[in-house]
Amino acid sequence: MPVNASALPLISLDAVVLDTETTGPDAARARIIQIAAIRISGGRIAEDDPYDELVDPGIAIPESSTRIHGLRDADVAGAPDFPSLRAGLEAFIGDAVVIGHSIGYDLSLLKSETLRAGASWRRPRSLDTRILARLLRPTLTGFTLDIVCDWLGVEIAGRHTALGDARATAEVFVKMVPRLRDMGVRTLGEAEAACRSFSDELDQHRRIGWVEPVAPANGPETSLGPLARIDTYPYRHKVSEVMNAPPVFVKAGTSIGKVLKMLAEGNISSVFVEPATGSGPAGIATERDVLRALARLGPEARSAKIGTIMSKPLRAVREDAFIYRAIARMARLNVRHLGVEDSHGRIVGALTTRDLLRQRAGKALALGDEIDEAASAAELSRAWARLPGVVKSLRAEQIDARDISAVISRELCAITRQACVIAERSMRDEGLGKPPTPYTVIVMGSGGRGESTLAPDQDNGVIFSLGAPGGKADRWLAELGARFSDLLDQAGVPFCRGGVMARNADWRHSLTGWKDVIDGWIRRGEAKDVCYVDIFYDFRPVSGDIRLAGEVWEHAYAQAHRSPGFLKMLAAIATDFRAPLGLFGNIRTVAGRVDVKKGVLLPIVSGARVLALRHDVRARSTTERLEAVRDLGIAAASDFDRIMAAHRVLLGLLLDQQLRDIAAGTTPSNAIQISALTPAQKKDLKTALRSVEIMNTLVGDPVAFG
Repeated sequence: MPVNASALPLISLDAVVLDTETTGPDAARARIIQIAAIRISGGRIAEDDPYDELVDPGIAIPESSTRIHGLRDADVAGAPDFPSLRAGLEAFIGDAVVIGHSIGYDLSLLKSETLRAGASWRRPRSLDTRILARLLRPTLTGFTLDIVCDWLGVEIAGRHTALGDARATAEVFVKMVPRLRDMGVRTLGEAEAACRSFSDELDQHRRIGWVEPVAPANGPETSLGPLARIDTYPYRHKVSEVMNAPPVFVKAGTSIGKVLKMLAEGNISSVFVEPATGSGPAGIATERDVLRALARLGPEARSAKIGTIMSKPLRAVREDAFIYRAIARMARLNVRHLGVEDSHGRIVGALTTRDLLRQRAGKALALGDEIDEAASAAELSRAWARLPGVVKSLRAEQIDARDISAVISRELCAITRQACVIAERSMRDEGLGKPPTPYTVIVMGSGGRGESTLAPDQDNGVIFSLGAPGGKADRWLAELGARFSDLLDQAGVPFCRGGVMARNADWRHSLTGWKDVIDGWIRRGEAKDVCYVDIFYDFRPVSGDIRLAGEVWEHAYAQAHRSPGFLKMLAAIATDFRAPLGLFGNIRTVAGRVDVKKGVLLPIVSGARVLALRHDVRARSTTERLEAVRDLGIAAASDFDRIMAAHRVLLGLLLDQQLRDIAAGTTPSNAIQISALTPAQKKDLKTALRSVEIMNTLVGDPVAFG
């Protein structure tokens, strides 16, 4: 089972659907006479690999049971007994989630047969389609498998055979997944919690001695395995810190002999090869490439052209990527060298395995490239579900919460980019053609700032080169936006409740269109535009022609910086926050929780943005903005330091709460449960909440504000 399985979206669940036929309805005395199981992986039923076995129960089959399933003593004569089948069945199930209709009965039979065989019983995680049907359609006349199948349009072939019922149950579950997602039940943990809410079902299972259909809420979480302790360096440092720069370029016609001399004299292990025409490197030639050519061709190799032996296409990684992404990419591609690109796609450095020798390329580091190679919503969701496990490990290593949030944001940008790649590919395959104009997808809000938590939603938009609203380019990009938004929603990044998505026309404009929108915000200076401004001014390009984003970014910042009336309006709204503290300093809560995003993170983030715009600080993250303004010396440095410390503490407490929520099957939010905090954490939270007044003072200070 994947790391932190509670976070795994149902669409990518590895599951085994199980059904048994038995000698009778009493689980305490009945014996199994047929058992079948069928796999579900990534939302698809594996029809070609079922488990289907008759079992000799060791007792006579009652006629009352035969009338149901049709099996008689003669049918199971010579079949293996359960002890002979146990190991094979357990291997088939492995660590998969077990699904069934009234699964508590089947689990009870497996438990009693296992104990009877003298073996130990390990309860698997499980889901019951009967209870899920009650959740989805409580008005059904009943919840038998026949009724549920009829409701969902599933045909049962081989009713009351173990394989027939297992296959029907598998189809039922697959059809339930999108319906569950629509009602907010997306992950395994959330589905388990929803099943546990039917206390009458659980009580009935206990009364008749069945295994409960879902594991208890306080059961142990899936082991973190290789993520229990990880090397945190790759999650805290970026490629730009370890790359070799400047890069060395040679023409494709340069002789291998000359390149060999350059490698030796420059103490480098590779050169980038320029194409005969055009710009950008055509490939890379490494010392191994040169040595292989010398071994193959002998002395004649020295006069051969380097372009004939180079490796292509060039594999690269962004300079602002975290090191774990470079490690994962090298491991997946089985290469020892990568080019390093800047934000404009220019090669600015080289990265080798020597640079990363102290790092590991284990499963914990496969996160990034697993997203980049995903080809479907199920594969995206499986990769995305790794994040809580990584976050849990990094928190255990006491890594700065701001660094952890930056990792989450990087993967949010990556999953958005890959969803766009998949969507564009599907449009091309369906005959809708290539993009009619250059475009770039942007991620806004906390994802753009690099401050995401484990409860992100979609804040994305599109900037395209040319085209009018409703024109050919806009229509094509609207379809693209709808497709990649759907993919993200399925993968575990929900639709934005405010509609801030490229599928909607407000967030999809041409280059000139975006400039007009920005000018309109600034010219009107109306409070209703602030929610758009707050989200937009943190944007980051994630795919396509990112030069378009650079032009819009420059226009947006320059226009805001030159508009004091607009900035004063932003400042007035940014300081209209009051921390959730009572008269005597007590934390005000709702249902035992305090929403730290609305109560204190928003004023910190908004205030930092206003100060950055006023002083023309071209930074995205809250910390970078505050540090840059602090260094201008316009106000007490200690005030800025206190706000940054509060930001770090709040992000850490919020991530910890979200990890607890995910483990409990609760949808993570921005509200912290006060009772879960230690006395020291409560003290830190109160101190952080008081930073709102400090930020309000800084933003409202005519000296600090300008």
